[in-house]
Amino acid sequence: MLLPARTEVARHLEQYRAWERLMLASPDNRAVRGNFENTGYTLCVLMGKRCAREAADAAELYLNAEGPRERSVPRACRAPSANA
Repeated sequence: MLLPARTEVARHLEQYRAWERLMLASPDNRAVRGNFENTGYTLCVLMGKRCAREAADAAELYLNAEGPRERSVPRACRAPSANA
C-alpha cells in the first residue's frame, strides 16, 4: 500500500483541526460546518478511513511514527543477489 507524504498528511490534519475548532466555536455556521466536513472527507480519503475521527487519529499516529518502516518483501519479489 502506498503511504501519503507526511507533509501532506500534516497539512490536511492541521486544516482539519483548525476547522474543527471553528465549528465547535460556532456550530450554527453552515459555511464553517461545510468546510469542516470537507476537510474531514479529504483526510478520510488520504488515510483510507471511513470516519473523520478515525482518519485524524490515524494521521496523528502516522506523523508520530519514527521514520519510514521497512516492509517485508516476499522472497520471490526480491532482486537476485550477486552471489546467487
